[in-house]
Amino acid sequence: MEPLFRLSGAMSKDPAVAAWFADGADELRRLARRAFERARACGPDVLELMHDHQPTACVGDAAFLYVAAYKAHAAVGFFHGADLPDPTGVLEGTGRRMRHVKLRWGAPIPDAALEALIAAAYADIWVRLHSSG
Repeated sequence: MEPLFRLSGAMSKDPAVAAWFADGADELRRLARRAFERARACGPDVLELMHDHQPTACVGDAAFLYVAAYKAHAAVGFFHGADLPDPTGVLEGTGRRMRHVKLRWGAPIPDAALEALIAAAYADIWVRLHSSG
């Protein structure tokens, strides 16, 4: 099993994450917010922080998801995305571990697939944490 990506300083409600989402100048953050709220709802052990200027969701100190807003799209990234089931093929990327889903205004959002990926990413990190001792 791949090593966990650990970050210190995660908390239940990080004011820096709230400030990032409150930035009204960036409409793509609204797309990212829905996905991040789904990650928060996965369990009471989900914590958050800003990492590399991106809201990041963790279980304890183990990161499992981030969101980002770029010029033309928002992204929902999964730190162990290469290991997640993706029957609809919405994950992008070719890295060893990470994958992401791009969200664009005006394009259909793969809600069911995204929700399944977020749930799978949470379950995956939970198992990794509890099997590594």
